[in-house]
Amino acid sequence: MVQNKTLAFLIIKDDSILYERYFKGYSKENIVPSFSVAKSVCSILIGCAIDEKLIQSVNDPVTLYIPELKKNGFDNVTIKHVLQMTSGLDFNESYVNPFGHAATFYYGLNLRKAIADLKLSVQPGTQFSYVSGNTQLLGLILERALKTRTVTEYLQEKLWSPMGMEYDASWSIDSKKSGLEKTFCCLNARARDFAKIGSLYLNKGNWKGQQLVSEKWVKESTKYDKSEGSASYYQYQWWLPSENGDFMAHGILGQYIYVNPDKKMVIVRLGEDEGNANWDDIFMAIAQQMN
Repeated sequence: MVQNKTLAFLIIKDDSILYERYFKGYSKENIVPSFSVAKSVCSILIGCAIDEKLIQSVNDPVTLYIPELKKNGFDNVTIKHVLQMTSGLDFNESYVNPFGHAATFYYGLNLRKAIADLKLSVQPGTQFSYVSGNTQLLGLILERALKTRTVTEYLQEKLWSPMGMEYDASWSIDSKKSGLEKTFCCLNARARDFAKIGSLYLNKGNWKGQQLVSEKWVKESTKYDKSEGSASYYQYQWWLPSENGDFMAHGILGQYIYVNPDKKMVIVRLGEDEGNANWDDIFMAIAQQMN
């Protein structure tokens, strides 16, 4: 684990911690940035908003919530397209190009303006392209649907409080003045609380008898689907490493929440980077060893 720059590694089986280790001076109290694991959490909150009819449907056009994108031809882009990364967004995802969209979204101080400037490169619903701009669109849609509440407040209300998370979390925002959460990344929390997110989905959205997000949403979010330009290995902001029903949240630098429903198992791996390991294969191999 140490040689692969792992900071935290947890295995939860049948809702009990089977294995928990921390490395390089980290402990269960340490906050670790989630990076794109936050995309999957954003998807959960979209599901909650649909359950509450704050958002009517994944088939709603994004311009219903972000009308300023009408001028850029977004009328045919639906929330489903954005969830599946098939929106056709023209977005430079490079993490090393200081002039790319990803850098602007990560370091910029006005995400709403950056969103209003977005363009399309291909027809929506025809091609999968993993870009963070999609999830930031979801964040603004969610904020508009919530009206008087922030995304962070909604996270607290729908997940953090009812699940009795062990520690406080934070969500980085673009600026104190604007205050829009960077929903494509930047949810900062502890390993055990990330594990609870996995356990929620393992239990089909139910947490100790309380349905926090509908079972229907969990199924739609993690189903194997190749229709309408969707990638077989990606659904509503969740990665699908196989066709066996397992799924995971994944962030750059090796942050993972892996869920295997057949084995009733959740694995959380947080790290400084990926190391030299193929974590997908490791998680699936561990699952195969479980009774």
